[in-house]
Amino acid sequence: MSTKHPIIVITGSSGSGSWRVSDVFNHIAWREEISHLIVDGSAFHRYERDEMATQVEAASAEGRYLSHFSPEGNRLDLLESLFQEFSAGGTGQYRHYLHTEEQAQEHGQQVGTFTPWQALPENLDLLVYQGLHGAFSSPELDVQRHVDLSLGVAPIVNLEWIKKIHVDIRNRGYTLDEVRSVIQHRLHDYVHYITPQFSRTDINFQRIPLVDTSNPFDARDIPENDESMVVISFREPRNHDFAYLLNRIDGAFMSRRNSLVVPGGKMEFAMEILLNPLVHEMMERRRQLQEI
Repeated sequence: MSTKHPIIVITGSSGSGSWRVSDVFNHIAWREEISHLIVDGSAFHRYERDEMATQVEAASAEGRYLSHFSPEGNRLDLLESLFQEFSAGGTGQYRHYLHTEEQAQEHGQQVGTFTPWQALPENLDLLVYQGLHGAFSSPELDVQRHVDLSLGVAPIVNLEWIKKIHVDIRNRGYTLDEVRSVIQHRLHDYVHYITPQFSRTDINFQRIPLVDTSNPFDARDIPENDESMVVISFREPRNHDFAYLLNRIDGAFMSRRNSLVVPGGKMEFAMEILLNPLVHEMMERRRQLQEI
């Protein structure tokens, strides 16, 4: 953790909708005049797409689990090094993983490959990580120890799968059977490496549909925000002004002392009025330290 070079992580698996929080941070950064960079967790995968397929096949033949959810499928040591270097001096290295044809054409490379490593822009006020392992911790390494604020995005799992199915088929060219196979293959690592992180995050956002999602592999569309509610849970509820939040968000109510429930259509608004003061306070502490 670092007052001078703060780090915020947004942790969520494929289909979680964590990009919504990234959009909120872009809005906050514009209003607060913050220089920030959002780093995609896919950049820390260990293998490019074709090599990953080969490695997964070899691991399965040996009775081992390997997926993008598992530590073995990623360079979490490099992620921890980035966080450590940035928190200490505001520097570090990052790259991009090219998911789509559009991204690949932009960089003149193949889909499923990495761009070269490059230095972070100078004089960043804030580093934001969005990906699978922002709150990861193990005896060997501890990514989260360098993080100033950690956010989890964890919709109920059937909704998460519906979103992944639709995105992978529409945007990445997969078939339904291919996506189903990926989901099944990742289940072990999802249970062991993804879900434990949501017990360590500071704030979790969980969208719950109010329509039938009992068979995600037969869902024709993704439930809309207005067809859902969002449970926002807080690891340290004493640090938040719930009376203010309840007054500002129409239809909000408390289900537990640490859980705020808001209509799905108010999700981005709730995120903004909740996170903006936290980011503002973080930046004020940073500026005060720079003036000393």
